[in-house]
Amino acid sequence: MESGQISDYGFLADGRSAALVDSSGSINWWCPGRFDAPSVFGRLLDDGAGHWAIQPAVDFTVQRRYLDDTLVLRTVFRTAQGEVALTDALAFEPGARGHEIGAHSPQVLVRSLRGLSGAVPMRVLYRPRFEYGRAIAYLVERDDMLEAIAGAARLTLRSDVRLSSGDGEATASFTVRAGETRNFSLGYAPTYDSPLPEVPDADQTIADTVAGWRSWAEQHDYQGLYPEQVRRSRLVVQGMTYGPSGAVVASVTTSLPEEVGGERNYDYRYVWVRDFSLTLRALWRSACVEEVQRQFAWLGRAMGRVDDEPVPIMYGVLGERDLTEHRLEQLGGYRDSPPVMIGNNAWQQRQTDIFGEAMDAAWLMRDKLEPMDPEVQHVLRVLADQAVRVWMLPDAGMWEERGVQHHHVSSKVQCWVALDRAVRFGDRLGGPQDVARWAAARDEVRAEILERGWSERLQSFTGSFESEELDASVLVMPLVGFLRADDPRMRSTIRAVEQGLSHDGLLRRWDGDPAGFLICSFWLVCCLALAGERDRAHELFGVLAGRVNDLGLFAEQIDVLTGEQLGNFPQAFSHIGLINAAGVLTDVERDPVARGLGMPPAHFSPVRQ
Repeated sequence: MESGQISDYGFLADGRSAALVDSSGSINWWCPGRFDAPSVFGRLLDDGAGHWAIQPAVDFTVQRRYLDDTLVLRTVFRTAQGEVALTDALAFEPGARGHEIGAHSPQVLVRSLRGLSGAVPMRVLYRPRFEYGRAIAYLVERDDMLEAIAGAARLTLRSDVRLSSGDGEATASFTVRAGETRNFSLGYAPTYDSPLPEVPDADQTIADTVAGWRSWAEQHDYQGLYPEQVRRSRLVVQGMTYGPSGAVVASVTTSLPEEVGGERNYDYRYVWVRDFSLTLRALWRSACVEEVQRQFAWLGRAMGRVDDEPVPIMYGVLGERDLTEHRLEQLGGYRDSPPVMIGNNAWQQRQTDIFGEAMDAAWLMRDKLEPMDPEVQHVLRVLADQAVRVWMLPDAGMWEERGVQHHHVSSKVQCWVALDRAVRFGDRLGGPQDVARWAAARDEVRAEILERGWSERLQSFTGSFESEELDASVLVMPLVGFLRADDPRMRSTIRAVEQGLSHDGLLRRWDGDPAGFLICSFWLVCCLALAGERDRAHELFGVLAGRVNDLGLFAEQIDVLTGEQLGNFPQAFSHIGLINAAGVLTDVERDPVARGLGMPPAHFSPVRQ
């Protein structure tokens, strides 16, 4: 693995924040407090933005893995002098188990170094840089701890090793022999109006955090195909869940580029309604239905009472709406790929596909929503009514085009989904006149899509009305029940999209897209399976699942020529795509009804052995 690539990183999480640690033992990203908070280690985006390295002082090789059913990372360094193991974890609250994990995490990063053989010379470089690298902290020794304070943040480091501090950093050199342990605990807290950061015992904290992760995993008994891949992806999605609210962020990083040297760099540390819907489907697939009511409660609170005003397409983890972006000029960007942005102006866009995605999730989970909460009922009615009013308008689409709007076919399809599911809900959402109005609009949308979204020349549905350009987003059509996958028009579309946009199993979103977009590739797996091409679907799934890094993590995209992972990391969309594709493959293999109907409708239960 080449150092410095996105795939070089491991992912730690505690239900509040996330840290990324590279294979050399350097933590290069941590935004304590919450996922979208300012970083205290930001070397991922600029060498001067802070990091914390614990590594051998001599040449070494690395083997690493997560402890089973956890996001606790164990890295083994092998040297000519011997071997040492470094275990890294973001701590849970002591005793937190099951669905309680992450709700009250103490904001503590623990690192435990243990000698396995020989005597290995080690070094530590602790260089915190607050506010995305803007602030160099004062380092002050207090009793047996080293305190770093700058502006609104403070860190307290407790270590078995004596560190020498000065000029905003601390260092240490020491030797670890077989059987010896050296522990480090780093606690975060706001500078004012809060107690000192916690610095608990590292060994006990790691053991308790491992138990917390495993207790959560034990409650989710997925029995479908590809269980190992699904279990790992399910843990990753849980790691991107903000414990206090239950919201799932799209990623834990900002501004990792879609193309090295490119400028399409966005902040993904927020919650998209689109992702919310697909996340719920993935949780359902992986036997995690207990959280559904909490998820819908979050959505209802985030949206508030919406009537005629536009429905926001994304939120902060506590439901914040104003996510106005600005550039961090002090950071050079990942591998010199500026700009580095915080905030995301997509919050102001019209994306009409969100109506269908949220409504489809509600229909899928409807048994868990009974009796239906009045706030949820109101939200669903609003989604259907707004779909009636705006389906004919152009929008930015699911790829969030900036500065332009088109009549995106996938957006129209999702408006059809919103109306179709509203009709299915019937009197649980509205009276006979409402249902009739939704049904009439649904049929009108469908007719427009079939007429204006089809290209005779390409023999395919295209990205927008009256277009001659292929777009992978149309692969959602059979996945939401708009057309059967074995319908001749859909078969032809699948073939055209695969031939025009695929490279070695990686599907680009459009012609000219710089890299393969992983969730689109998993949509292709689903479409092939549902169209009866099961062998090809399984083969493609295997190819895609093999594209993870050594820890089972996906970024957003993969370069079709080099195989390098690109985009924000890890990416919920990609892991959700894997879970849902595994679920469709399971349905198609085990349930003859699924083979004829396309994407399993909501009345199917997750398949159990």
